[in-house]
Amino acid sequence: MTTRAKVALLFGGRSGEHEVSLRSGASVAQALAERHDVLPVLVDKAGRWLLQEGPAPQPSGGTPVFLAPTPEDLGRLRRTADGCELARPDVYFPVLHGTFGEDGTVQGLFELAAVAYVGAGVVASAAAMDKEIMKALFAQAGLPQGPYRVLRGRDGAEEARILGDLGLPVFVKPANLGSSVAVTKVKRAEDFGRALDLAFAYDRKAMVETAIDAREIEVSVLGNERPQASLPGEIIPDREFYDYDSKYSAESRTELRIPAPIHASALREAQELGVRVFQAVDASGYARVDFLMDRKTGKMYVNEINTIPGFTSISMFPKLWDASGLEYDELLAQLVELGLERHRQRRSLRTDYR
Repeated sequence: MTTRAKVALLFGGRSGEHEVSLRSGASVAQALAERHDVLPVLVDKAGRWLLQEGPAPQPSGGTPVFLAPTPEDLGRLRRTADGCELARPDVYFPVLHGTFGEDGTVQGLFELAAVAYVGAGVVASAAAMDKEIMKALFAQAGLPQGPYRVLRGRDGAEEARILGDLGLPVFVKPANLGSSVAVTKVKRAEDFGRALDLAFAYDRKAMVETAIDAREIEVSVLGNERPQASLPGEIIPDREFYDYDSKYSAESRTELRIPAPIHASALREAQELGVRVFQAVDASGYARVDFLMDRKTGKMYVNEINTIPGFTSISMFPKLWDASGLEYDELLAQLVELGLERHRQRRSLRTDYR
């Protein structure tokens, strides 16, 4: 864009990943401010939108505002107390990890308000967040996956069948959550129930996946109709698996190898699969795709896609693009433009029938 766009940056959120989003928001805002006017909007844990004095986001405080779900209001942010207009962003940039941000809910509001926004749309966001739906779409697209089962509530007989089918060890996780929150690696049958209880504390569905002895490979994907994948990277966790603390703790000694030390054919496979995964859920804008590469066979399995990946200073998504030749501020500028491009495309579509 030739003029500085006003970008409403939504961060925080009503999810278990609120603190992660605070870090992502601070990092994104700092880089966005080079080329755009940033309007930080904290979504607190109660779900209130708080417009802050910019451009640096704060972990608390701000004026309560709302976005009316009607196109004629032109995307204005209005003060909750009296409806007075406080800002009119050109584009909304949600950096809201997890539920009520990455799952299609806030994207639905953006669609109702007919505003431009960064990232995946309603369907892609919802499908990528719900691991059961995500894996069904991957299967439909013929993408390689490891064995898994889904539970809807505690059921002793079904739990025994699952362990009989999958064996041990397994990973147990909520179907709708990210950042390894409430993920448990279960090695003993007697620990299975506690892992399920933890998963069900966060979601009504629990995923149970075979624990493949694998290297963790990731690629970043960027684009709308013609997405491209970055060089892949490898995560070397500082513990048994890449859990929440391994990702975000200041004491973490997790190593990120960028680019991943893998054969050229595996590198190309990861990039090609990354684009196919992106297209399988009909994503747009950007995403990070995670793979499990079997240590013995070298086979690449798709693990998941994240439509609002971590954007902290140590996150893989921007680091992979930096290694691929796209610096952080330019990456963010492209994300804003991709959001505006998709908005222009949607506006060109007919909504009537005569």
